[in-house]
Amino acid sequence: MSALTVRGVHSSYGRVEVLRGIDLDIVDGTTTAIVGPSGCGKTTLLRVIAGFERPAPGSVAIGNRQVCGPGVWVPPHRRGIGYVAQDGALFPHLTVAQNIAFGLPRAERRSRARIAELLELVNLDPALAGRRPDQLSGGQQQRVSLARAVAPRPGLVLLDEPFSALDAGLRTSTRAAVAAALAERGVTTLLVTHDQSEALSFADQVAVMRAGLLTQIGPPRQIYEQPVDLDTAAFVGDAVVLAGVLAGSVAECALGSVPVQQPAPRPGSGSVLLRPEQIELSSGPGGADDAGVSGTVTGLDYYGHDAMVRIRLDGPGADVISLRHTGIDAPARGAAVRLRVRGTARWYPAAG
Repeated sequence: MSALTVRGVHSSYGRVEVLRGIDLDIVDGTTTAIVGPSGCGKTTLLRVIAGFERPAPGSVAIGNRQVCGPGVWVPPHRRGIGYVAQDGALFPHLTVAQNIAFGLPRAERRSRARIAELLELVNLDPALAGRRPDQLSGGQQQRVSLARAVAPRPGLVLLDEPFSALDAGLRTSTRAAVAAALAERGVTTLLVTHDQSEALSFADQVAVMRAGLLTQIGPPRQIYEQPVDLDTAAFVGDAVVLAGVLAGSVAECALGSVPVQQPAPRPGSGSVLLRPEQIELSSGPGGADDAGVSGTVTGLDYYGHDAMVRIRLDGPGADVISLRHTGIDAPARGAAVRLRVRGTARWYPAAG
């Protein structure tokens, strides 16, 4: 059963069309992430679903109830939705317990047991119940916001980039805590984010948005390993794209002969897509009989646990590629290296 059904949703600001016919289905009890660059329309879609904006045209159904569409409009507070904003939007003059109680049905607002249950759900110490938001860390505030959002047992929870204001370490731990809390209750969730790794690690289903359209929807692994086009591939992760010529199921490119996942119906020119982790890097130029191709390190960005290595490939094209390598034995600038491709590439025929 679909917990959310979106059909043909359009939205404009003046003459600027922000959403251009969005269709989306979310299965009950699952998590979906909409990922896209700033300005692509993802937050506008979230606001349409929440009822903060009206589509023109389009329809939205939550469960088996239509909440907007031709002749239908259900206001936000009657849609059965929980909403967590980017900044948490807690009431600064209320305690943690009072903020959570605000989201409860009136009959449960004085129930200490219910508030303690919700604090436990989001992995917060009950001793924090008497504190105000300014006495909490950013991650704790976001978890209080989540507790308040799920308190009335909504059919759908919307997360509007709730982790973007947190530092990297806190963002990871808070995201994991929130994901665990939602999964424990089987809460249907829709997250919007511009962070590709966040979308891939958080959701059961990922929808990539570009210029007001959903360009691809599917499981995270499918989105990463089988992107529908080069723009989607480059957005959802680091990518190595090289010009190539296809013959059968093998493409000839600057990295040699590379097998492709989905051979084109006829040979021709196009682009070879590889993920950096598919390229095995070893020290030394190798010999003429060694597998792979040789190159020279032209730049290195060191991050400790790993490094981004830029390599100019030997050969007539002198292509330059970038790939991540462990920081422990990252090659120095100017070092001769050998590169070998593991697995298969994606093939994208040239336009026309």
